Amino acid sequence: MTEPTLNYVSCPDAAGGHRMAWWEWGDPSASHVVMCVHGLSRQGRDFDLLAQALVARAGGALRVVCPDVVGRGRSEWLKDPMGYQLQNYAADMLALLAQLQRNAPVSTLDWVGTSMGGLIGMAVGGTPGLPLPAPLRRLVLNDVGPVIQWQALQRIGTYLGHPTRFDTLQQAADAMWAVSTSFGPHTPQQWLDLSRPMVRALPDGALTLHYDPAIAVPFRTITREAAAQGEATLWQLYDNIQAATLLTRGAQSDLLSRETAQAMTQRGPRARLVEFAGVGHAPTLIAPDQVESVASFLFD
Repeated sequence: MTEPTLNYVSCPDAAGGHRMAWWEWGDPSASHVVMCVHGLSRQGRDFDLLAQALVARAGGALRVVCPDVVGRGRSEWLKDPMGYQLQNYAADMLALLAQLQRNAPVSTLDWVGTSMGGLIGMAVGGTPGLPLPAPLRRLVLNDVGPVIQWQALQRIGTYLGHPTRFDTLQQAADAMWAVSTSFGPHTPQQWLDLSRPMVRALPDGALTLHYDPAIAVPFRTITREAAAQGEATLWQLYDNIQAATLLTRGAQSDLLSRETAQAMTQRGPRARLVEFAGVGHAPTLIAPDQVESVASFLFD
């Protein structure tokens, strides 16, 4: 299976609802589901290589589901930009999980979340009483935790939501690399493959980034004080997590500090910590050692 299947789920919201796209790898009838959820300005095809590796590791008996969080990729855009918030993303994931359960019963549920996708995983795994098809068994938090460094938010704010226009895919890839060198070493082909789903065509044939620029609207309302207040809520979610947890960290990450990572090994689910040298925020889970860390945690 070299290409995933594209599907959609209807999600409620105050403006009448929206459709969220999701990509599926592996056996659509498999009872073991791994959710792979991307970062703030990314989309579900980020996980193509990891998804194929996980399906191979499971001998094919696996469903890997990679949503395009609303406002990204093939998903619809929200009418109200202030709806681009963590609690709404988590609600959309519950709608998706319910659809997966209707498609074929889910007996084992795992989650791999990069950055924002990890925060959504914390919300899903750390909120008691949610109608999950199965308890969250294993959770991979990729370079994220309850404390997000303010300087990283400032860095992301320098490029998020700004108008973009590119003449070629290579030009777009080069522009994205300029703000993504913290992802760590990638070959030109690897980066081009990661960049292809990150753009969409404009009516005149030029290219622009895939996401709704308005995802930056609520992001820009975050103050340092509000971020600090949010930490208490995120720690509460983290402390409630019952799933076995792996924390992967880029050793040079400016978003997840070593202090926060160490604290996460000592409380709540007491995460197992793996650091990747030569990488900042965030590991793309493409390098063989990164793939192996995730796969061995989920299957060994």
